[in-house]
Amino acid sequence: MMLKLGALSQTNSEIARVINEQSANSLALCKQLHQNPELSTMEFKTAKLMVAELEKAGMEVYPDFGGNSVVGILKNGKGPVVMIRTDMDALPIEEKTGLDFASSVISENSDGDEVSVMHACGHDIHMSVWAGAIHTLVTLKDHWKGTLMVIAQQAEELSQGAGPAIDAGLFSKFPVPDYALAYHINPELESGKIGLVGGPVFAGVKTVNITVFGKGGHGAYPEKCIDPIVIASRIVLDLQTIVSREISPLDPAVVTVGSIHGGTRPNIIPDEVKMELTLRYYSESVLEQILSAIQRISNAAATMAGIPDDKLPLVEVEPENTPPVINDNKLSSLVRQFASETIGEKNILQTSPAMVGEDFGKYGLTPENVPICLIWLGSTAPDEMEKLKAEGKEPYPLHSPYLNPDYAKTIETGIKVMVGNVLGLMRD
Repeated sequence: MMLKLGALSQTNSEIARVINEQSANSLALCKQLHQNPELSTMEFKTAKLMVAELEKAGMEVYPDFGGNSVVGILKNGKGPVVMIRTDMDALPIEEKTGLDFASSVISENSDGDEVSVMHACGHDIHMSVWAGAIHTLVTLKDHWKGTLMVIAQQAEELSQGAGPAIDAGLFSKFPVPDYALAYHINPELESGKIGLVGGPVFAGVKTVNITVFGKGGHGAYPEKCIDPIVIASRIVLDLQTIVSREISPLDPAVVTVGSIHGGTRPNIIPDEVKMELTLRYYSESVLEQILSAIQRISNAAATMAGIPDDKLPLVEVEPENTPPVINDNKLSSLVRQFASETIGEKNILQTSPAMVGEDFGKYGLTPENVPICLIWLGSTAPDEMEKLKAEGKEPYPLHSPYLNPDYAKTIETGIKVMVGNVLGLMRD
């Protein structure tokens, strides 16, 4: 018998029992993952754990798909195809939470340097909720019809996971999803709650590198040199006018200079300075406007300093691109409906678009036009949130070495809502 509206309420003892069991298992899995984080494109042991979870659930498993990503398929009769995605990679951050399951892992990065590694962006929770939802849905497969398609994705932090999976044939070798769902934890929301946005939810990301050339020499004789540090400083300041004076205030955009390097000694004027920028945007036309302004501002600053045309700044736009995440409005409305059946309407918050990036948006930009929905998953315990507000403080943000989510409640809520979404999408 197919599940009826509201069947995920607390009165449904079977579903409540299954979710409780899976929440406990997922919490144990999360602690294991948290203690053993792996960097982007190096998620070898993590991927094996995800393979083991899918095999335990009885799914068809396809490891090493477009890198370290893992795909699972479970066909359960005629019905919609629903895809659930999780990311797997951790960050080069030294953990300072003091948790009894804190990471002490030190790993070699792609440059050959040894770095501390931590799950500081919640991917350990994402994987645990993903696995718990899969096991729950398999147990409840008499209540739904369709195809469950899941992917544990590599290298989200580098935007090198969704693209390779798509290029490897994710939507040609497997059924094309009718819907694609994913989570991201949000420390600014209380655990037990979710946040939803219809339409733009995460910004597009672009990296730009600028090399500023000069005429080096002795620091005691600046009149005999052309100082690229001064030129670069002028560029940094003038870049701040792009968003404030050239982009419409109705178009979200960010231009941040995150890295600037030049010189070796205090008494030497260098020949060049290198800068690295991150751009955030929702509109391709805005991105093009920003890129044009960066080139114009860089050239103008160099020309003012007397730099000849053949030594104007080199502005390089990195080819890798993280597009905006645009939630499908209809799917977002359905998620709100199903989530209200599981955790109550009061626990669903309407959130605003954010300027952080996520490569989940790529799944919705292929010729197949798959409707996608990324859901914010609240992760700070309510009593902790209340205490912080009373002290005039905020929770530790994503990518913080002190990030300390409310693991148990966050995982339980994540499983409950995701199961409710899939059951809702696959019911009569």
